[in-house]
Amino acid sequence: MGESIRLRTVPVWVYLYTMYMSLTEPVSITDARRQLAAIIDQARLEHEPVFLARRGRKVAAVIDAQDLEKILGLAEDMSDILAAEAAREEMESTGHEPIPWEEVKADLGLS
Repeated sequence: MGESIRLRTVPVWVYLYTMYMSLTEPVSITDARRQLAAIIDQARLEHEPVFLARRGRKVAAVIDAQDLEKILGLAEDMSDILAAEAAREEMESTGHEPIPWEEVKADLGLS
């Protein structure tokens, strides 16, 4: 009873990649040419990408523009998080202290 369960944190990009790569069967590019409007409507209405395939291999996807903007925003956030983690690790390994914000602003002439 006193035993705690430790949950593993999965990076957002792993979740997104897994989710989007495991959805519907891809549409051949030949079929996509004939039904492009319907594919676009499907991606917009269902908020799931429609994968396009060449010789049975996924080569592209049609995705709702707002969904793509959200994904790009998440990717940018993840990049910032990873950069901050790398900076913290560098400070720990070198023993350097962080530079106070007020000092940074003064050095840049912003104060």
